[in-house]
Amino acid sequence: MGNTRVAVAMSGGVDSSLAAARLKEAGYDVSGVYMQLWADHNISGLDHTCQLLDIPLHKLNFETGFRSLVVDYFCREYSLGRTPNPCITCNQHIKFGLLLDRVLGMGADYLATGHYARIEHSPNGYSLLKAVDLTKDQSYFLYTLGQRELQHLLLPLGNLRKVEARRLAAERGLPTSSRHDSQDVCFIPDNDYRSFIAQHIPIKPGDITDIEGKVLGKHNGLARYTIGQRQGLGLASNEPLYVLRLDTANNRLVVGTRDQLLSNRLLASNLSWVSGKAPQQPINVTAKIRYKSPEAVAKLYIRHGRAEVQFLKPQRAITPGQAVVFYQGDALLGGGIIEER
Repeated sequence: MGNTRVAVAMSGGVDSSLAAARLKEAGYDVSGVYMQLWADHNISGLDHTCQLLDIPLHKLNFETGFRSLVVDYFCREYSLGRTPNPCITCNQHIKFGLLLDRVLGMGADYLATGHYARIEHSPNGYSLLKAVDLTKDQSYFLYTLGQRELQHLLLPLGNLRKVEARRLAAERGLPTSSRHDSQDVCFIPDNDYRSFIAQHIPIKPGDITDIEGKVLGKHNGLARYTIGQRQGLGLASNEPLYVLRLDTANNRLVVGTRDQLLSNRLLASNLSWVSGKAPQQPINVTAKIRYKSPEAVAKLYIRHGRAEVQFLKPQRAITPGQAVVFYQGDALLGGGIIEER
């Protein structure tokens, strides 16, 4: 494999560092690539890791593309009363779009990442599977990958459990072995997205109403709220109230009871399929309506380019703007963006 060139997307964390180490040990010609996306970060630790691994590190600036394709999209979705997932957007357009094209143009045969998921190849093409460690599985974030991307992608950690990854990193003396996993959106300081949104889009106060239209109070701008939110409403009520809907047309925040949050159906658009082809017939799937949600049994229908998902059991807080992702067993079929419940 010495002539097979692999560029590893490295962030400075334990997973990408171990991915690079494992690929080099397997005999690949490995180099690291760091994407500068938002602001200058101290990556001296990453420089040190690459020195330990004896691999070159290329620093690539994608700030312009990241701002237009990810940050502007994030703000625009919030202005429309939707709740986007910027990590999925970044994977689709930046990491497995601009970066993949760049490293292939630099002569790499593959791009590798530290994502916890698996790729399998058969005569029928490439499949994307859940990680062995289901508690760390990241396939949800990768549903936009298709055959073109998968043929140039390596995921060296998909067969590992996270505790094993940390142990292997420590055994190799990688300085990232004990570093905590990042939980924040990279371009939002302290994960305070409400303050970030307020700086980038107009925030206009308005009425909080129940589903009948009765005014219950005032909101501080729709972009500060999301479906299912209970805290921070400032309402006095005999029972807990939750955000049901962001009515951007009338600048109203619609609230209701926990039962009113439940729905057994959703519609999704902007569909993407790993195989490259949408199911031709209604099929049984399990679906996730957000990353932390458990999979739910559902029937999937494709109608006029949109997905209609009917759940066996009602789901809580189905949120427009979030991704719904479809599985059959360990195999990820694809997904889309929730339009409405």
